[in-house]
Amino acid sequence: MKAEKFISNNEELGEDHVQTSDVTPIREDAFEKSDEEKISIIKKNIREIMHTLGLDLNDDSLMGTPARVAKMFVKEIFSGLKPELKPKSSIFENKYNYGEMLVEKNINVYSTCEHHLLPIVGKAHVAYISNETVIGLSKINRIVEYYSKRPQVQERLTKQIVAELQEVLKTEDIACVIDAKHLCVNSRGIKDIDSSTLTSEFGGKFKYDQKTKDEFLKYIQLETSFNGL
Repeated sequence: MKAEKFISNNEELGEDHVQTSDVTPIREDAFEKSDEEKISIIKKNIREIMHTLGLDLNDDSLMGTPARVAKMFVKEIFSGLKPELKPKSSIFENKYNYGEMLVEKNINVYSTCEHHLLPIVGKAHVAYISNETVIGLSKINRIVEYYSKRPQVQERLTKQIVAELQEVLKTEDIACVIDAKHLCVNSRGIKDIDSSTLTSEFGGKFKYDQKTKDEFLKYIQLETSFNGL
């Protein structure tokens, strides 16, 4: 009876997209196997799934699919699970004493919903107010990409981006807003192709100073167009 209740509750968690932890749930033995070992195991499991579905894996179009999917999982869409790939942030002294907020808009987000393993696609908008250091602009994109490349919940992803930048820049004054489509909502279940999900995380002045928060939200709503780029 308890087992049945546990299974039922977890199925409901998946449907309701409940965030259970701010930290990606990773086992202690997650890094004991090499990439090649993981790919080999996943390949066998994907092959078994396809076989169970009744697909003919001798077909020219399908026979390479298990290997392609396994490699994609390990090397690409879940590569953010590897600590060694965490971006090394380039931090510089704020010699020009820039004290206003810096906003990087429309950062591409390609992630995967951890409840159904379907894509999350959208944009992240990130801002910080410099204390004594500034960060290379591309590193903000790389931080977003790193935490996106893992099974995710959008709320957790938003908080992880902010927490990482707070650690790197040694300031609480970080903000992040993500607007994304979830294919687990758009392509299955309710099949609402028009809806998107907005999440936000505000730290320091962005959280406690309404004027600062409003300024950031105003900036990310500005139209940005560079013809020819």
